[in-house]
Amino acid sequence: MPDLLLELFSEEIPARMQAQAAKDLERLTVGMLTDRGFLFEGIKAFGGPRRLTLAISGLPAEQKDVREELKGPRTDAPQAALDGFLKKTGLTKDQLKVEKTPKGEVYMAVIERKGRATPLVLAEIIPEVMAKFPWPKSMRWKAGDPVRWVRPLHSILCTFDGEVVPFEFAGIKSGNSTRGHRFLSSGPIEVRRFEDYEAALKKAHVVLDAAERAEIISHEIKQKAFALGLEPIEDIGLLAEVSGLAEWPVVLIGTIQDEFMDVPAEILQTSMRTHQKYFSLRDPKTGKMASRFALVANMVTKDGGKEIVAGNERVLRARLSDAKFFWDEDRKHSLDSRVERLKGIIFHAKLGTQFERVTRIEKLAGEIAAKIGANVEKAKRAARLAKADLTTGVVGEFPELQGVMGRYYAQHDKEDGEVANAARDHYKPIGPSDAVPDAPVSIAVALADKLDALTGFFAAGEKPTGSGDPFALRRAALGIIRIVLENKLSFPLNVSGELLTFFADRLKVALKEKGIRHDLIDAVFSLGHEDDLVRLVARVEALQVFLKSDDGANLLAGYKRAANILKAEEKKDNKTFTSQVLEGHLSEPAEKSLFAVLAKARTAITPALEKEDFSAAMQQMAALRVPVDAFFEGVKVNADDKLVRENRLNLLASLRATLHQVADFSKIEG
Repeated sequence: MPDLLLELFSEEIPARMQAQAAKDLERLTVGMLTDRGFLFEGIKAFGGPRRLTLAISGLPAEQKDVREELKGPRTDAPQAALDGFLKKTGLTKDQLKVEKTPKGEVYMAVIERKGRATPLVLAEIIPEVMAKFPWPKSMRWKAGDPVRWVRPLHSILCTFDGEVVPFEFAGIKSGNSTRGHRFLSSGPIEVRRFEDYEAALKKAHVVLDAAERAEIISHEIKQKAFALGLEPIEDIGLLAEVSGLAEWPVVLIGTIQDEFMDVPAEILQTSMRTHQKYFSLRDPKTGKMASRFALVANMVTKDGGKEIVAGNERVLRARLSDAKFFWDEDRKHSLDSRVERLKGIIFHAKLGTQFERVTRIEKLAGEIAAKIGANVEKAKRAARLAKADLTTGVVGEFPELQGVMGRYYAQHDKEDGEVANAARDHYKPIGPSDAVPDAPVSIAVALADKLDALTGFFAAGEKPTGSGDPFALRRAALGIIRIVLENKLSFPLNVSGELLTFFADRLKVALKEKGIRHDLIDAVFSLGHEDDLVRLVARVEALQVFLKSDDGANLLAGYKRAANILKAEEKKDNKTFTSQVLEGHLSEPAEKSLFAVLAKARTAITPALEKEDFSAAMQQMAALRVPVDAFFEGVKVNADDKLVRENRLNLLASLRATLHQVADFSKIEG
């Protein structure tokens, strides 16, 4: 079957937009083909510095004939509704049918379209795709022309079955030619199919596939670093970005002057990464950053890249001189002296300045430290200094180094080691792959920082929504959960009910990978008095194990049956049945047995939960399985005698209350 090849060739596309642009090109084209009844065998989309490419294999030569019926407005609907339907279908009123429905007579349009040759359909939809393209930022590049593209568009290559698909967009006519590397090739390149195209581009010094470019860069950096006895410091984000900057990547190695090597490695790495897109290298024997860096050029030169390296070294020298200046100037003032400057930094209009926030965190960190066995004074000291690096020149230039620089400055000021480390670690964990702090003082400050943000923003009405979380409160909650669980801290959150529900939702996310059921988390949280996450998770895990057993599954089924009966009878009687059972009104052996076992279970479950012996609590519930089954097999709940009926309903309410000591079983699925 024939294939489609499409290339949209332009000036340089920002690296950050390329991957999504390739996906959008594929998504929009597939959507329009599908709407027109097309199927195909395979599709590939590519994004690069100067081109977006789409290759679709196995398209039919012709579109299938289409017959569809569209339901229109009622025959008595306003004229405007009918006019809109006629415009949509392209028919006249005489061409519509009238069909009777339960809601009255409606117009029906029967549309029959004979399939057209695929190139004709492609010539129609590709300009539509281009016109709808969702670039984050785009531009007009021709005076008086409203058409927009990410950068000036130069050419459109479009072939189907090796022949040009003729159409026009922004005054550019489609053809079968493209261009290679801006400097390492010359003249147009004519192609017919994807295989010709990809091979011809490679000869013209263009690697089409971003993944292949990234692999080339990664391999070359490793090889050239190894030759120097070094290794690259992994940076996946930078690799993805740089692979979008060079069509023909060439890795070169440069040198950092010795005068900059006493600057903290994080400053050097961040400066090189942010401003110059350089990869840092290190000595694998010491783990320390080396005085070398790797750069990716988009050029092959006769001198082997010497001039390129020299030029980049000059630029880097200027960049690092600025960084070194900030580092040297910042150390002239202690962190403690900078705390007052936080009064001039607004944290949030409703929550005050950073200084006011630090005051809150300092108090909270001391309280948490006392609860978890950390040094209270060190925790308070660390909390006081933790935000002071926000006033430094380095953090002003590189905001991502906040916390990291706080530790360096604290060390320079001869602060206690635990205090310095807490200044660095109190932001952690920043993401799911980031380690959580494990030192007691760091834990106290990290929890205080995140709890202050959550309670403050919730109180200010700045809660996350389905469409956004501008203050990263979900991340803060997940951070607290990870810190508490991974350090096994018996630590009550002491937050509002609304915020506790928010934690419950985040806990489901955090425990999903462990296979913990979300409904069991709801069942335990619904009790309303459990905010110790370690204890809560232990209870949930024990409950999950119990419910996987035959006793657990059958008891849950018995509970559901009891709950359904109670729901129906409570609605009928307009009352809630209590667990106050009159033993003298019990006559059947099965109900007497259930009453006795429930009494024993109730008195045993509570102390087991208090001792956090959740396995023992589950064993008590397991003992209920047989008498519950026997009750439903041998006892008529809705007896003719009203007193007997009410007593039996109270017995079921007693079962419900007993199980609710462990969890709200009504929240459990199954």
